[in-house]
Amino acid sequence: MFFATLPPASDAAAIPLAMLLVFGTAKLLAEILERLGLPGIVGEILAGVILGPSVLNWIEPSLLLSALADLGMLFLLFRAGLEVKAQELFQIGATASAVAVAGVVTAMACGFAVTAGFGYPRMEAVFVGAAMASSSIGITASVLSGKGWLNLTASRIILAAVVIDDVLGLLLLAVVSSIARGSVNVVEIAVTTLLAAGFVVAIAKWGGHAMGRLMPYLQRTMRTDEAEFSFALMLLFALSVAAIYAGVAAIIGAFLAGMALSESTGERVKDLSRGASELLVPFFLAGMGLHVDLSVFRNPAVLALLGAIAVAAIVSKMAGCGLSALHLGRVEAFRIGCGMVPRSEVGMVAAQLGLSLGVMSQPVFGAVVGMAVITTIATPLLLQVAYRQEPATR
Repeated sequence: MFFATLPPASDAAAIPLAMLLVFGTAKLLAEILERLGLPGIVGEILAGVILGPSVLNWIEPSLLLSALADLGMLFLLFRAGLEVKAQELFQIGATASAVAVAGVVTAMACGFAVTAGFGYPRMEAVFVGAAMASSSIGITASVLSGKGWLNLTASRIILAAVVIDDVLGLLLLAVVSSIARGSVNVVEIAVTTLLAAGFVVAIAKWGGHAMGRLMPYLQRTMRTDEAEFSFALMLLFALSVAAIYAGVAAIIGAFLAGMALSESTGERVKDLSRGASELLVPFFLAGMGLHVDLSVFRNPAVLALLGAIAVAAIVSKMAGCGLSALHLGRVEAFRIGCGMVPRSEVGMVAAQLGLSLGVMSQPVFGAVVGMAVITTIATPLLLQVAYRQEPATR
């Protein structure tokens, strides 16, 4: 590994050097791809692949890079939430719910069918289906936010649908893991579902009202530098922690925190949040590439499975989510289908859980990870085509 060649006296340089390599390479490749007319975030993901164990082996995943990646996700979703008003999401709630349910069911069924069709055990196929069921909000939010498309109808539906999708995905994961252990605790699953749904609805419905009453008071009384931004950060971290205890992902709490502040905070908070995300998001994107293990795909059978489930993952979300929004028109339906394609957080949790329970083999796990990376890289390309008629405003 690259850092193994550094002399002991330069150990203090390891952290800033790692940050320089990851951030610098990510931004360099993003610039190159943008000049080629391709989405820059694809270059940031490829930076991790190139620097990681599969190619140059200069950098390995570490606690530091993982922490920076997690922070990047939180700020990315917080920034997206600042651009969205809760009232607008409730107006498209019925469509977003239909999109989320259709996407989860279609992807789960396709994942199971493809894996079982390759001759793998049914329980393993169930976990692959669960890993394919939930969409990832991070990549789509990054593209939409970066281009200034968050306020479009299709974008708002995508964001709302992914929040609902996250709750459904975690519920599905609880069910399949209980089945794998040999017992299903209906009461526990029901309580988890109610807590998760209640948390999301409560913050979305009353968070903005509460902040609308609180922020003017804080603006009058707080005296520290960037007091408003400091309070916004405290709300971001508080709701991220609360989301975890409520049974949903921390990034959902971050998104809800931003949405709660969207109508009561000033442009200064948005500018500072944008700066923080510009620093941290490349570590999230490159971090995905660092976890890619290309050696798994030397096996032709695994490579075939990867190709099949990657195609199924893309087609199932585009078809299931797109068809459920077809009443909005073909253009909007296509945009929504494309925005729901990426997989990451819940899918990786499902795959890792299946591996730890002994119902998912290492080759299949590698194929699921590869599927997540492929859908992540494909999404910016698909969104660029879907939104080609919309001018980028940033």
